[in-house]
Amino acid sequence: MKAYSLLYLAIGAMSFTSCTKDFQKINTNNNSPASTRPEYHFTEAITQTAYAYQENAFDRRPAALGRYITLVRNNDYETFRWTAVDWNDIYQRAMIIKTMQDEATTTAQPVYVAAGNILMAFNISYLTDLYGDVPYSQALQSVSTGNIKPAYDKQQDIYMNLLKLLKDANEQLRTAGTGIDASADALYGGKALQWRKLANSLRLRLLLRCSKVYPNAFTEMQEILNNSDQYPIFTANTDNAEVIYQGVKKDDSWPGGAKNMIDADFAKTKVSKELVDALMTRNDPRLAVWVAPVASTTGSTVDHNQYVGVPHALANPADYNGGETHQSVLSSFFRQDKAAGLKASLMIYPEVCFILAEAAQTGKVTVPSKTAASLYHDGIEASMDYYGVKAQAASLAYYDSPLVRYDGTQKQLIIQKWLAMLFRGSEGWFDFRRTGFPEFVAGPMAFQPQFPVRYCWPTSEPNVNNDSYRAATAVFGADDINTKMWYLK
Repeated sequence: MKAYSLLYLAIGAMSFTSCTKDFQKINTNNNSPASTRPEYHFTEAITQTAYAYQENAFDRRPAALGRYITLVRNNDYETFRWTAVDWNDIYQRAMIIKTMQDEATTTAQPVYVAAGNILMAFNISYLTDLYGDVPYSQALQSVSTGNIKPAYDKQQDIYMNLLKLLKDANEQLRTAGTGIDASADALYGGKALQWRKLANSLRLRLLLRCSKVYPNAFTEMQEILNNSDQYPIFTANTDNAEVIYQGVKKDDSWPGGAKNMIDADFAKTKVSKELVDALMTRNDPRLAVWVAPVASTTGSTVDHNQYVGVPHALANPADYNGGETHQSVLSSFFRQDKAAGLKASLMIYPEVCFILAEAAQTGKVTVPSKTAASLYHDGIEASMDYYGVKAQAASLAYYDSPLVRYDGTQKQLIIQKWLAMLFRGSEGWFDFRRTGFPEFVAGPMAFQPQFPVRYCWPTSEPNVNNDSYRAATAVFGADDINTKMWYLK
């Protein structure tokens, strides 16, 4: 490639000496403008964020660490034999958002700056939730300042900045929220109020996440809850922040569909024993929606039930219970390109219910007209409604069953939240590492007894950004999957 580039440069130099007439005109591509309008990048920022977040949740580390799936082949995720994970995709999305905001400033459309801050906060919060300390304040400056070796920011500083970013975005949209192009807004169709609800609901997520170490966390949550006009939040599934799947090509198709996952990969993705057992012991109507029955119960060696989950980190997981015909895979509900009942989710209403239920359970937050018990019930019911089994749950007296009836414990609440958050980002794993619930076990062949708490920084960092990398390890600690980040200490 370098040889060709030098050749083209040489030819270009000769061309300049022989002919310059109409050079600007003939070398202008009208189909590739030097600048674009922010709404074009708005669509791209939304869809890329949503699709990438959902794909990450369905068949990668978060799905295994959240104990939703068990891979019976190539199962390094379950055995914790992790290598470093690249973060370029998140920074690329952040750069799209920054470009959109720069364009919005140039064209005097501040509404896209505000909405962009919500998308930026979402992406960067996910980044720091995965890695801990990361480049932030000096990131995305390679073009504007030439800085290609950004320093790492402390997670605490990043969180404080993101919380302010979300709060300010809500206020900006409250006072000047008009002008979002509905056709460009793949998330909310141009409705500023919905973007405000996402900003404030996301603030609740982050505040609960860091509440152990941030003294003002519950105070700020209470401020949101005390003024629903100024700080609206999700109140129904209609508020969910989700993008539909078009099912036309790989990039806009559900990650479990045929365009993204070949038959062999889908077959090797078994449902985890933790998930199946939790659903079966509660007679949960979501079981039949999510899980396929085994091909045959004849010949089963351990579990003779119709639904059989596979434990994690076994020596020969494909042989469990007599072989793969006696193990459950995910149902056909997940085997679609354009999934009618599934969307790429950033945040959903059931999560907000459980966040508030947990906060209320601490006694440090009160929710108008609600209790921890009623919020817990709302979260379960909203999840049942999402999957079309609300009436079935009621007919089964699900809410009054012994394991479901509210008992006031964090354990029970987090288990139900874990079920409701199936394939929603890394939330199952993040809640487990924060609370210890559900009480997952590592498995007999796990590389270590404890669950990883973070991704290691990319292997390229010591090579391309060594000074910043070394400074970061001096502050954060070893670049290891077991090094706890700020809000977990």
